[in-house]
Amino acid sequence: MLTPLDASQLRRRRLMLAVPLVACGLVVAPVQVQPGIHQASRNLMGTRLDLTLQGGDGRRLNEAADAAFAEMTRLADMMSRYRQDSVLNAINLAAGVQPVQVPPELMRVLEMAQQAAQASGGAFDATVGTLKDWNFDADHPGLPTAAQLAAQLPLVGSKGLRLDRRRGTAYLRERGMRLDLGGIAKLPILQAGLERLHAHGVRNAMLNGGGDVLVSGKLDGRPWRVGLRDPRRPDQLLGAVELTRGFVAASGDYERYFMYQGKRLHHILDPHTGYPSQGPHGLALVGDDLAAINGLGAAIMVAGAAAGQRRLAKLPGVDAFMVDADRRLWLSDGMRTRLRQA
Repeated sequence: MLTPLDASQLRRRRLMLAVPLVACGLVVAPVQVQPGIHQASRNLMGTRLDLTLQGGDGRRLNEAADAAFAEMTRLADMMSRYRQDSVLNAINLAAGVQPVQVPPELMRVLEMAQQAAQASGGAFDATVGTLKDWNFDADHPGLPTAAQLAAQLPLVGSKGLRLDRRRGTAYLRERGMRLDLGGIAKLPILQAGLERLHAHGVRNAMLNGGGDVLVSGKLDGRPWRVGLRDPRRPDQLLGAVELTRGFVAASGDYERYFMYQGKRLHHILDPHTGYPSQGPHGLALVGDDLAAINGLGAAIMVAGAAAGQRRLAKLPGVDAFMVDADRRLWLSDGMRTRLRQA
């Protein structure tokens, strides 16, 4: 959910807490009231995407924001499994029939998905789109039958996706297979938006939406400040981190879910079981290497807190906090150093 900060809080913090983030949910402060700051929002990728820019005149910042949104919209439309005319949907429709020509931007994301699947031992897998009978809209929840899952689960597996970089094609080898890039496309799309901003001369920018943030430069000469929400108490912050570049990515089991027979069923599916993951309650990752951080949150949600901690120990450039299934808080050494009281 997106909720504006209280005006008195903004005055006390001098608007430096520009976008408090949280494991699955962002709060956007109306910093556009300051001269030289431009803020714009669009609904994109199933969430609200906000840009906060500083530097230069308002007209130039507005043109840069429009260009960034146009590029991100183009890529989101290309990679959406919900659009009938998307390239991703063309791959899904041609499953088991023939390869599909794909643009370089989509090939890059598909390659990232394959790399994430390999690095996580299958905990992340973009072919979970095959499990198509789940619906996590709380107003119209959908729960697949045991028979549906039994038929679909054997088709889930990253080895069923074949990429040919030389020919520029992607192919799902079994009829009925489907891709869902919801867990890995957003950060590259945000990065493409930032690159478009840079091309327009904007160096100070924050892009955020749906639990993911990308920053560049500074706000009023100081690092961007991003608040990390406590997954155990989503209305409170654990603290904040300061960044001049890089990503903050969050995953959790409480943003898109429905309750069934006393259990919380959420949108992060375990590729091995076909059911929602039983790992951490929520986590947040901070890093500036897209390849290292992309898809990692979903993989840890599936693999579990212990496996996630072992994985993070091998990624010194990624800082993290995690709340496990028993609601215990864990912070990496780097996050202990970064995290400041909100």
